Amino acid sequence: MAAVMTDPLQAKAFLVPLDGTDAAYGALVAACGVARKTRAAVHALYVIEVPRSLPIEADMVAEGQRGEEVLERAEELAAALDVRLEAELLQARQEAHVILDEAAERGADAIVIGLEYHRPYGRYELGKVATYVLERAPGFVWLIRYPVSDGEAPPNRPGQR
Repeated sequence: MAAVMTDPLQAKAFLVPLDGTDAAYGALVAACGVARKTRAAVHALYVIEVPRSLPIEADMVAEGQRGEEVLERAEELAAALDVRLEAELLQARQEAHVILDEAAERGADAIVIGLEYHRPYGRYELGKVATYVLERAPGFVWLIRYPVSDGEAPPNRPGQR
């Protein structure tokens, strides 16, 4: 039986799913910051979700170009931190499934997800991808939630109305 890693800062490999948001890039920078100190591998992943009405290998040109742009920026961020990044663009039906599959395939000890602050119905929500990964990932999952933007009001703190 393999030893269970108990220190998330000693991860030997990180997987960072990217969607082009500042929060996702922030998660990448955080993973690269740790990886630079520990010499861990960092893998970035951009997933194009293909609607069921299309074949899985459908040529989704605009989405593919967006994915390439996101991964190019990720490579620039990692290079600026002197970290080697392996980046991959994939098409799939469900992003969360691919994240878990890729984490297993690449031996990632931690999945690092950047989240924007969203309160669609007056209550904060993680989103379906983060929730799925949190529930099913066998290793560490780091969630990095970005601060509240100017356009959204944070929930009341204790003692406030």
